[in-house]
Amino acid sequence: MDAFEAVSLPEPSATIGQRYFSITEANRALVLVRRIVADIVREYRRLCTLKEAYQRYDEKGNIVLAEQTRQDYVSVFNRLSTLRDELEEIGCELKDYETGLVDFPTRLGGREVLLCWKLGEESIEYWHEVDAGYEGRRRIVKDV
Repeated sequence: MDAFEAVSLPEPSATIGQRYFSITEANRALVLVRRIVADIVREYRRLCTLKEAYQRYDEKGNIVLAEQTRQDYVSVFNRLSTLRDELEEIGCELKDYETGLVDFPTRLGGREVLLCWKLGEESIEYWHEVDAGYEGRRRIVKDV
């Protein structure tokens, strides 16, 4: 058993306000989280494309296409908001729309830290301090 497995009680998290995950719980949640995050990354790319299209139409004075693009943008923005809320209901937090970076709160040595996962990774293999961010990721060392 590693240090992250020791605490799996659903205590409120100061970071996200929901619960703490063990590594096992977070990896189980990835089944759903992975699907949601894939949708988020795809919709975010669409949002960026719509923003660029809107700017082009607006600059050219094409009011009809600009308005339609703006409406599509709002729709995709709202969808992204709903998807982010779904992640927060699970208890994790989206950190980056473009890369699909997600944190899961946990406890290590009596302090809150974050398990860190990014779309494309098979499982949760990293953690970082609450204030360290992605650059502070450390590989999880499991007892053999």
